[in-house]
Amino acid sequence: MAKEKFKTVYVCTNCGEVSPRWVGKCPSCGEWNSMVEDIIKEQTGKGLSSAQSSRSVDSAAITAKLLCDVSATELKSRIKTGFGELDRVLGGGIVLGSVILLGGEPGAGKSTLLLQLCGEISRKLRVLYVTGEESARQIKLRALRLKVPEDNIMLAAESDVDAICALVESDKPSFVVIDSIQTMRCADIASSSGSVSQVKECTSRLLAVAKRNEIPMVIVGHVNKDGAIAGPKVMEHIVDTVLYFEGDKMLPFRVLRAVKNRYGSTNEICMFDMTAKGLKMIENPSKLLLEARPLGVSGNCVACTMEGSRPILSEIQALVTKTGFGTPRRASTGYDFSRMNLLLAVLEKRAGYFLGNLDVYINIVGGLRLDETACDLPVCMAVISSLLDKPLPDNIIAIGEVGLGGEVRGVTNMEYRLREAERIGFTEAIIPKHSMRNLDASSFPNMKLKGVQYIKDAIQALG
Repeated sequence: MAKEKFKTVYVCTNCGEVSPRWVGKCPSCGEWNSMVEDIIKEQTGKGLSSAQSSRSVDSAAITAKLLCDVSATELKSRIKTGFGELDRVLGGGIVLGSVILLGGEPGAGKSTLLLQLCGEISRKLRVLYVTGEESARQIKLRALRLKVPEDNIMLAAESDVDAICALVESDKPSFVVIDSIQTMRCADIASSSGSVSQVKECTSRLLAVAKRNEIPMVIVGHVNKDGAIAGPKVMEHIVDTVLYFEGDKMLPFRVLRAVKNRYGSTNEICMFDMTAKGLKMIENPSKLLLEARPLGVSGNCVACTMEGSRPILSEIQALVTKTGFGTPRRASTGYDFSRMNLLLAVLEKRAGYFLGNLDVYINIVGGLRLDETACDLPVCMAVISSLLDKPLPDNIIAIGEVGLGGEVRGVTNMEYRLREAERIGFTEAIIPKHSMRNLDASSFPNMKLKGVQYIKDAIQALG
C-alpha cells in the first residue's frame, strides 16, 4: 500500500517548471521572479510506476472516429448573450461547451457584468452561478439593485470543485459561471486555495465537465500586480477564450477585449459605461468619447484607431511647456512612451521644432490605449499645436504613420476610418498622399481630403 507524503516545491507560474528550492530565474523559460511555493503529494512505498499504470488502461476505453463523421452543429449554434457588442467580441455568441476565462482588476465590474449576463441568458435558458467569494445573500442584493431576472438563475455558494462538478453533472444547466477560480479548491490537494497546483487542477476538472456535457462556462480569474491573470500560464492555454475587463476605476468606461479566442477574432473590443444600475453597453463609442471635446483649444487632435473591424475616434491631448528642472519631463497616458520619444525626435530632426528643454505630456481621453501607428500623425500635430499655441480646426481629423525620415506613410482600412469620421461630422481629413491613390474622393461628398507626404506638409494645417 502506497503511503502519502507531502513536500514543498517551487513552481514557475509561467511554464510550470518544478524546482526543489527557490531560484530567482526559472531555469526552463528564463522568467524572473516567477517561482512560487507549492505543496504537492508524493508517492512512497510499493506504488505502481507510470509504465505499469499505463499498461493497465483498457485499450477499448478510448475510441477514435473519422473527422468527417464529427458533428459541427455545436459550433453553429451559439448562445446569444443579450449584449450585441459582447457577442461580436466572442465571434457571434457563446459556443456550446466552451470555457471562457475572464480577468480584470479588482473593482472593475467582473461580477456585475457576469450577473447581468446571467440575467439576459436566463430569459431563455437555465443558469448556474457559483460564487466562492460572496454569500448567497450578497448576490441576491446585487441582483435586486441591477434588477436581474431571478426565476431561472440557480445560485450556489461553494468552493469545493468536486461538489460543483457533481452539481453541474446532476442539474445540467445551460450556462455556468464560476466566481472565482482562485477561491476554488480540490480536497485531495494539500495546498491552499489560489496556489499553482489548486488553480491548475480546478481548471482542468471544470474544463472536463464543460466539454463532456457541452455546457458553456465562464471562469473569473484574479489578476496580479503586473496585470496578468494570477496562477499558472497553463490555465490560459487550456481554456478556449481569454477576456480582459479593463478600465480605470476612477472613470466610468470599461473595455472588454479578447486576447485569445478559438471561435473568433482577437481584435474586437466592446465598451461599457458603469452606472448606478450596472453596466450599460456603448454602441457608439466614438460619439461618446468626443462629446465633451473642448473646441478652439491648442494641443488637441482627433485620431481614428481600428479595434478589429470597428473604427473608433478618440481625442489626443498634448501639453508642451517649459521645464523647471535640468532634465525635461516626458509622460504619456494611454500611448506608448517609447513611440512618443521617437516622434519627438522626428519633429526635432525633420521638422525643426526644438523640444529638448520642454516638458511634453500626452494623454488619450477616455481611458483608451492607442497602440496603432495610424495615431502617429495626430500625436505630432497635437504636440506642435501645443508648442505653437495654435489650435487645430475643430472639424479636422488626422490619420497616418510617421517614419524616421519624416514621411507620412499609409495605413490599412483608410476607407472605413474616413466613413466613421464623416458620420460623426468631420469635414476635413489629413491623410497620407499615398492613400489618396486608392480612394475615390467622390465617395466622401461631405469631407475634404488633403494628402500629405511629409510631416512638414501636415503641420501647415495649423496656419
